[in-house]
Amino acid sequence: MNHLRLSGAGILAVGLMAGCAGPDLDALVPAFRGELARLAREAESVDRIAITGLDGWMFFDQELRHVSLDRLWGADATAVPRSRPADDADPLPAIMDIKRQLDELGVELLLVPVPPKAVVFPEKISDGLQIPIPVPRLDPNHQQFFDRLRAEGLDVLDLTKLFIAERFHPEGTLYCRTDTHWSGSGCVVAASAIAAEVRDRPWYNELETRSFGATWYSTSIVGDLTQDRGIPAPREEVRLRGIVTRTESGLAPVDADQNSPIVLLGDSYNLVFHAGGDMHATGAGLPDQLAFELGLGIDIVAVRGSGATTARVQLLRRAQAAPDYWDRKQLVIWCFAAQELTESDSWRIALVQ
Repeated sequence: MNHLRLSGAGILAVGLMAGCAGPDLDALVPAFRGELARLAREAESVDRIAITGLDGWMFFDQELRHVSLDRLWGADATAVPRSRPADDADPLPAIMDIKRQLDELGVELLLVPVPPKAVVFPEKISDGLQIPIPVPRLDPNHQQFFDRLRAEGLDVLDLTKLFIAERFHPEGTLYCRTDTHWSGSGCVVAASAIAAEVRDRPWYNELETRSFGATWYSTSIVGDLTQDRGIPAPREEVRLRGIVTRTESGLAPVDADQNSPIVLLGDSYNLVFHAGGDMHATGAGLPDQLAFELGLGIDIVAVRGSGATTARVQLLRRAQAAPDYWDRKQLVIWCFAAQELTESDSWRIALVQ
């Protein structure tokens, strides 16, 4: 019989197997949440943004705190002790409002929350946890929220089941061990899933597309969880799929295209391995993989801060700078870290037109 062990004042053993039916999630989920909440509090108590897990894995304290929560919207959202006004705490009204605005413009919205690393690799978090393999989904809070959004008519692409199935990709795990973000292979798997959703839309078949080149290569990064208030660690080697196009001066990354019918909106998950500098590389991030999969450049409106409100404000500025901006658009792909649902500074209503 497999068990979950929790460290702390004592050792709590929770049986996971209900006969031969698999793990007892009613017992496992609360215990898992409790351990994550404890680790997040420990990190906060020593002013760290990260905790060190097993086998060189690190986890963001905000992500752990987020996954430890129960319901993510309504009165439960306003009870989360974050430094933001209670009126801006609930993500549901803001998300549904941008859908309403885009509906009025005749533009589709696809919501793509990035699954937390702690949900995809829960067995790497703590030696106080023993997680059954295959890994079960330990995030009923996300599933309930996504179901609520779908009931409201929103198109949500939940990558979690796919990411758990593909987490040990042939080109490397889907998340960086020492960085908050997904890895190069995570970008590839996500782009493939998103592109499959896009290709099903009738307007996509009317677009003029082209082919780009792709090649895998290795590089090393200094993970953001090892810097500033993180935990020092060696550089991490990652595999990336570089996407290139042929220009007059040779091969080059695919440029963003503000005339593209597709807008990629969100946070730094859309910039990592694409924007260079503190985002580690260029030409290998989610926008690049989408360009490769769909055969066209993508309009990118992404920020290093919150993908909740700040990104929507940037989208408004982009639209204000070009009066015919929305006339050229068919789809907004809103991709941001799922932890933003509770950890962002604000979920206020923001105009995008």
